[in-house]
Order: sequence, then structure tokens, then C-alpha cells
Amino acid sequence: METFTEIISHPFSWGLIVGLILMFLTWNSGRKDRKYLKAEINRLTLENSELQTHLGTQLKINAKGNETLQVQLDEYKEKNETLRMNIQSLQQKPEKIEHRRLEVMEAAVTSMREQAPGFASAWEKSMREAENQMEEAEGGLKKLMRKVVPSFRSTPSTSHDDKDNKLIGIDSNQS
Repeated sequence: METFTEIISHPFSWGLIVGLILMFLTWNSGRKDRKYLKAEINRLTLENSELQTHLGTQLKINAKGNETLQVQLDEYKEKNETLRMNIQSLQQKPEKIEHRRLEVMEAAVTSMREQAPGFASAWEKSMREAENQMEEAEGGLKKLMRKVVPSFRSTPSTSHDDKDNKLIGIDSNQS
């Protein structure tokens, strides 16, 4: 026991003991840190693989959705083209052309009544003006107004007809 007390009383022994305790504490702390970091690496690796799987699934879903939308878009373009061609062919039918011609003539007669009744040159001028108006009306706001309100024509009102009838000498009650 004497040797033990002599060894312990020596300053080198105290330094060695303190150094060994510090080394054990450092080694133990490092071991715990390594264990924690390994667990964290495993957790992050697992999370990364889950995220990659989820991303792959999401990309597949988006690709299918985009393909579906593209197919629908192509179908709608084809339908639109078909409808455009149908409308164009319907406008070329004789009934449609006659109907358009009657509308042009009605507009021309109205214009003729207002400008100069009884003159053939004024009639031709009115026909040309009405034709130009119909061409303008086939596009834009006038076309929309004709479709929405079918009575939106350049026909005169009944009071205007009564005024013309009075000038000619026809009583509106007789007819």
C-alpha cells in the first residue's frame, strides 16, 4: 500500500490520471456523436430515397396529366376545324346565299326609300351600299348583334312606314 500512496502522491501520476479521465470523457463523447451521426445519416438516406420515389411518382402523374391534356387539346383543335369548315360550307348553301341576298335587298330598299324613291341609279347605289354593309356585318360587332337580336336590321320603324304611306296616299288602316 505504501507503493500505491507513493505513486499517487507523485505529480506525474495525478497528471496521468487527469489525462486518462479527460481522454475517456472525450472518447465517450466522440462515440456518442458518431452513433448519433450514423443514425442521422441513415435517417436522411431513407428520407432521400422516399423523396426520390415520391418525385418519380409525381412526375409520372404529371406526365400522364399532360398527355391527357394534349390529347384533349388536339381533339378540340380538330373539332374546331371541323366546325369552322361546317360553318363555311353552310354559308355557301343556296338557302343561306338567298337569305343573305334578301337581307341585302331589304337594306337597299330601306336606303332607297330614304334617299330618292323612283330612280334606278339611286337603287343601284343603295344595293352596292347594302352589299358593303353586309360584308362589314359578317365580322365584328354587327354580326354579334344580328345573332343576339335577330330584329337588328336596317329596317325602318312603323312610324316611318306610316309617313311613307301618307306621302303616297295609302291609309294604313285599309290594309
